[in-house]
Amino acid sequence: MTRASPGAPVARPWPPLLRLVAGLHGVALLLLLCAPRLWPWALALVLLGHGVISVLSLVPRTRWLGPNLVRLAPAQARRGEVAITIDDGPDPRTTAAVLDILQAYDARASFFCIGERVARYPELTREIVRRGHGVENHTARHAHDFALLGPRGYRAELAAGQALIEAVTGVPPRYLRAPAGFRNPFCWGALDAIGLRLASWTRRGFDTRDGDAARVLRRLLRGLAAGDILLLHDGNCALGAHGEPVILQVLPRLLDELRARGLRATALPRAPEAT
Repeated sequence: MTRASPGAPVARPWPPLLRLVAGLHGVALLLLLCAPRLWPWALALVLLGHGVISVLSLVPRTRWLGPNLVRLAPAQARRGEVAITIDDGPDPRTTAAVLDILQAYDARASFFCIGERVARYPELTREIVRRGHGVENHTARHAHDFALLGPRGYRAELAAGQALIEAVTGVPPRYLRAPAGFRNPFCWGALDAIGLRLASWTRRGFDTRDGDAARVLRRLLRGLAAGDILLLHDGNCALGAHGEPVILQVLPRLLDELRARGLRATALPRAPEAT
């Protein structure tokens, strides 16, 4: 069987939840056609379907709306790998220091970069790649209305982020991370059309709003296991007590703890791993 190359468009069947919601719409239409007086029930079915989707759109780690990478493959877990993912950069105040920390520990990470920031700081972005890390798609603008876009809006935003990053690095991103993890079902079709895979996380430190390094680290380590995907930020990062981006305090402690537990910090794989 031929396997699509990374970044190539793929076609998948609709996720079960979307098929269920489509079925509810079909039942509602039949009710209207066959028994118009039952229109309140038809309306209730439609509202139920849309309500479920709206709630799940605000759940970053859900797989009910389509494929969503929240843990590494079992083969990677067996190798003791933990993925470090770093969002919202590149940031000239923070990213270079993060790269130095990763290099000191011989660790790899995936940087989910905002396309417009990549275009603004191309040399810093290329340095991420030169140091052996992945640069992935965190959309072109990191817009706050990302979860409200329609099909055309998603295709435009994802394609623009993809183009901006590939123009600088020469490598097309393999993964998308939605801003704050929020998206709606229209995103699923855009991902397939562009050949991206949605990636969320296993656990996060909430380091954009908490400058206490000890608390951020505790959130990342609570229940930590091989195969986890961890989320930190080099852009939009909270500042610690001394005005330093909190990731610069958290990351060395995190990497020390991974090493002590016999775990290895890695980037997300360019190609799907066998289970």
